[in-house]
Amino acid sequence: MTATAPAGGDRIGRRNLAAIPRRFRSILSLDDFEVAARRRLPRPLFGYVRGGVEDERSLQGAAAAYDDYVFLPRYFAGVADVSTAATLLGEVWSAPFGIAPMGICAINGYRADVALARAAGRNGIPMIISGASLIALEAIMDEYPRAWFQAYLPPTTEKMRALLDRARGAGVATVVITVDSPVGSNRENNLRAGFSSPLRPSLRLALDGLVRPRWLVGTFLRTLMTHGMPHFENLYAHRGAPIVSRTVQREFGGRAHFAWEHFRDIRRMWTGRLVVKGILHPGDARQAVAEGTDALIVSNHGGRQLDCTIAPLHALPAVREAAPAVPVMLDGGIRRGTQAVKALALGADFVFCGRPFNYAAAIGGEAGVEHAIAILKGEIQRTMAQVGVRRVEDVDPARVVARGIQPRNPSAEELERGHARGPDNQ
Repeated sequence: MTATAPAGGDRIGRRNLAAIPRRFRSILSLDDFEVAARRRLPRPLFGYVRGGVEDERSLQGAAAAYDDYVFLPRYFAGVADVSTAATLLGEVWSAPFGIAPMGICAINGYRADVALARAAGRNGIPMIISGASLIALEAIMDEYPRAWFQAYLPPTTEKMRALLDRARGAGVATVVITVDSPVGSNRENNLRAGFSSPLRPSLRLALDGLVRPRWLVGTFLRTLMTHGMPHFENLYAHRGAPIVSRTVQREFGGRAHFAWEHFRDIRRMWTGRLVVKGILHPGDARQAVAEGTDALIVSNHGGRQLDCTIAPLHALPAVREAAPAVPVMLDGGIRRGTQAVKALALGADFVFCGRPFNYAAAIGGEAGVEHAIAILKGEIQRTMAQVGVRRVEDVDPARVVARGIQPRNPSAEELERGHARGPDNQ
């Protein structure tokens, strides 16, 4: 008897071209959004989003780390029904990735945080509201009640409690504490690009805006006319300073004194889910779990805080080993589905991606973000099928090896055990 192949297997990970808006049909990968955003955004704003700190070793290293691993696929695995659905913190999501927190997105694209939230909601993936957003978290939560909130915690217990009370009142269930910015970073690339905080009107910025009328009219002037001067909305329980205020840097300060006793205070104040973002050292991972965190995000702040850090992907296996009882996520350098699957194989339960979604919102609003989500989701689904797994939870370390390392021959006992578990897990 000859087996008959089910229809549709060759369409795994693909999209119907007719369903893609015409203006996005030349954007085939997440990196293509960066090329398009470079043309649309004034150079100071594009430079702020793209750049890292000092010599950008952390930024470059996070991306390059994925090249240190290659796939070791398995075949005859029956992958016609590959699913990207993933469970994280008790919730089911449509894919194992989410949108990382990014500050001042709304200066790049009109109401960009809202666009990110709506697209994430429609596609069933997490989105983390930035503490440095220019749109109030209440407005974003109204659009997407499952969104998480990244808190840049204020310097005093009273202000900290007030911010967490505000988040609770807005319906936030998951707070993300970013720990990798105790002091300001040396972002000299911002100065070279002409960006400053506070944002200072200048001839260079004016000329850049004039030659980019779609941004000038569609984002900047539209925002001013509809909502007034943008403010930092989510740093405190109250509205923060406008982006042109001289007090902006002062409002971001005051975290150098934080220690584990302050985290214990936060854990007592916040009864919802609490995630720690910015972990790289396994000792910090163990401590965070001991102090009551519900999950960890391995991250080097997009290469924007400390230069020459270990790449998040390289830090991931040790953090996973140090914190086996809680979800471990990764944020850093993800631009392809192959990279996301490598991170899952090395121990991540989930991954987050930032800059490409920022660019997508800048050039195309909600539709742009939806296109970016579809690209990454399709690549993950296709990669899973190619390496021989049908479910996200079945992506295991056996699917990747370090470049240049010969895979070990499994023992007869391991082969038998894998056969008993089924083709997904061999």
